[in-house]
Amino acid sequence: MSCGEPHETDCSEVLDHLYEFLDREMPEGDCTKFEVHFEECSPCLEKYGLEQAVKKLVKRCCGQDEVPTDLRSKVMGRIDLIRAGEAVPEQDITVGGQDAPADVQDIVVGGTDQTATARE
Repeated sequence: MSCGEPHETDCSEVLDHLYEFLDREMPEGDCTKFEVHFEECSPCLEKYGLEQAVKKLVKRCCGQDEVPTDLRSKVMGRIDLIRAGEAVPEQDITVGGQDAPADVQDIVVGGTDQTATARE
């Protein structure tokens, strides 16, 4: 998606990193570049507003669910391994002696951004 206008930061870059911006998981300088882009580009600003609204809705509707501590630890441990570029063991994930739901296993075992994004 592009508005067709020239920008210092390309629309595709902004949209590729939109969730990092929404979650404030990028350097402050990059956040500033994105804010400038949103001031200049109404299609990207619209997409940002939509994604921000969806994120708030999900938080409101699903934010109260308790995640078992041991599951959170296992998921975070695997994320750390993936980020470090280390091999992730291909084993089933269990929580309290029960198999974790398939979607959680997909996220943790598969380790792909696409799987995680589709489930967020």
